[in-house]
This record gives sequence, C-alpha cells and structure tokens, in this order.
Amino acid sequence: MEPRFDYVHTAPGAYQAMAGLERYLRTCAIEEPLLHLIKLRASQVNGCAYCLDMHWKDLRAIGEQEQRLYSLDAWRECPYYTARERAALAWTEAVTLVASGHVPDAVYEEARAQFSEKELADLTLAVCTINAWNRLAISARTVPGTYQPAAKTAH
Repeated sequence: MEPRFDYVHTAPGAYQAMAGLERYLRTCAIEEPLLHLIKLRASQVNGCAYCLDMHWKDLRAIGEQEQRLYSLDAWRECPYYTARERAALAWTEAVTLVASGHVPDAVYEEARAQFSEKELADLTLAVCTINAWNRLAISARTVPGTYQPAAKTAH
C-alpha cells in the first residue's frame, strides 16, 4: 500500500486542530485505558489499519491484557469487560455507525447508567475524534506499523 498524502505536512493547521482535540482528551473525565479501548473498537469498526496498530500498541504499553485486545471484536460474548466498558463500547459502536441507527435510546440509557453527563460528553467527543482520525488515515492511506507509544517517564 502506498500512502496518498500526508496531512501533517500538507494541512498542518488541520492536523494541529485534531491534535488539540487529543490534548483535551488526555485530561478529560474518561480514564486512559478506556479511551484507548474505545479508539481501538471504533478503528476495528472502520477498518483503519494505522489506528488499529496505534491503539493496540498504546494499550499494551499501559499493561492491557492481550486476551481483552484480541477478543474486543466479540466483546458482547466475552466476560472480560466491565459494565462501564460495555456501555462505552456500545456507545462507541452506535456513534460510529450513526447512519445505521441514530444512537438508540437503549444504548443511551445504558451509557447514562455508567457515565455522568460530563463523562458521556467526553466519551462522545473521543468517539467522534477517533472516527475523524480513522477517516483521515484511511483516505490518505497512512501506512501502519511505524507508530511507537510514548515512553513512560519514571516518577
């Protein structure tokens, strides 16, 4: 696969705007492992190879179990996810596939049972942001495999 173009160099302002969303998400009300989990799930739904590679690596770097990662596509049938994670994954799929079901009330009610209004707003922003990144990477044919997670600093 050959890349088509590079957003970082051809549209740096747009890239910086997207990076601003990521900076916000790093300090939002949703815990880091859950953010990466929903980013990985949306990337599976969208078929974004670059983002699958990135978020799998990010999750492994923070200690996520392999079993939960390779089972993510079948999360409904696996016992490895908490009620909060299940609500977030259902919300992620509904928002990602918004044209198919317009985020059903039942999915909203499940999410509201697990997340405060602020958390739900942040979760929705995270889903929208990864969907935008997926579309950018897929359309530009960003080549997966080169991403490396940031090194953890000692405290």
